[in-house]
Amino acid sequence: MRFLLDDEQREFARSLDAMLTAADTPAAARAWAAGDTAPGRALWSRLAEAGLFALAVPERHDGLGPSPVELAVAFTELGRHAAPGPLVETVAAAALLDRLGEEETAAAWLPRIASGTSVLSLCVPAAGGPYALDAAAADAVLVVEGDTVRLADTTGPVQPSADPARRLARPLGGTVLARGPAVVAAAAHATEVAALATAAQSLGLGRALLGRTVAYVGQRTQFGVAVGSFQAVKHRLADTLIALEFAQPLLHAAALALAAGTGSGSADVAAAKAAAGEAAYAAARTALQLHGAVGYTEELDLALWIRKARPLRDAWGTPAVCRARVLAP
Repeated sequence: MRFLLDDEQREFARSLDAMLTAADTPAAARAWAAGDTAPGRALWSRLAEAGLFALAVPERHDGLGPSPVELAVAFTELGRHAAPGPLVETVAAAALLDRLGEEETAAAWLPRIASGTSVLSLCVPAAGGPYALDAAAADAVLVVEGDTVRLADTTGPVQPSADPARRLARPLGGTVLARGPAVVAAAAHATEVAALATAAQSLGLGRALLGRTVAYVGQRTQFGVAVGSFQAVKHRLADTLIALEFAQPLLHAAALALAAGTGSGSADVAAAKAAAGEAAYAAARTALQLHGAVGYTEELDLALWIRKARPLRDAWGTPAVCRARVLAP
């Protein structure tokens, strides 16, 4: 099995990287955390123009997908730039709507997701906890409980999060959109898509943290030499790099399994989620330690990445849950 990206996929990653760099995502993330969603929605529109959300929507509803491999490529870049918003939840909601068997509902929402005109959040308490991400900023919140999916009417108060840009709220009430075995199967698939996208975000986040840390220890001096020349620092950075390098082929394997619809998809996605989440969290701890006291400052943009690492590690499947899924017979 080939895990390397082809030329077109690498060019897609480069174009997203250039766009997100020019978009000043740290400023958008800070504004989002403060409750100002305008910069984030502007970024959302640009991502839609690049075809990001269309990758999660089938062609019959004006999309380009489903394309799990390309989604993994895109979400790695989104993690690398700490882009705010319910990006994972929107593509997972698209996967859910596509498989519900409710064509009228799918036709109402999927073209709007593909075009970027609608932002959705998704709450599956059995898989991701009782809260919906950025429900107040979303145009709709889908909630799956058992064999029922509903469109929430409202949400409760915003709950605190380790990442201020992740605004969590409990969805309340709602209109039933579908009920039955098809909902259970669609929710299981949507959960896998969410886990894959979150794993990709974690991988990109970890690579960004490692890159910033390597640059910093090459500049910071102690005893007249760069901190990065110390053997202990080199070993810490090497361990971080190895963990990220190990996670990348697992992510690509999971995307390929999900695209092929093989029975091993769930275990592959779980393995990628556990590895990428743990690697990103380790990268955050390394970045915090090697940046010294400056790493604790909220004013430093590095904090935007550090504070995302643990929530992403646990979102849509904690490491313990993912490992249990991998080991399940």
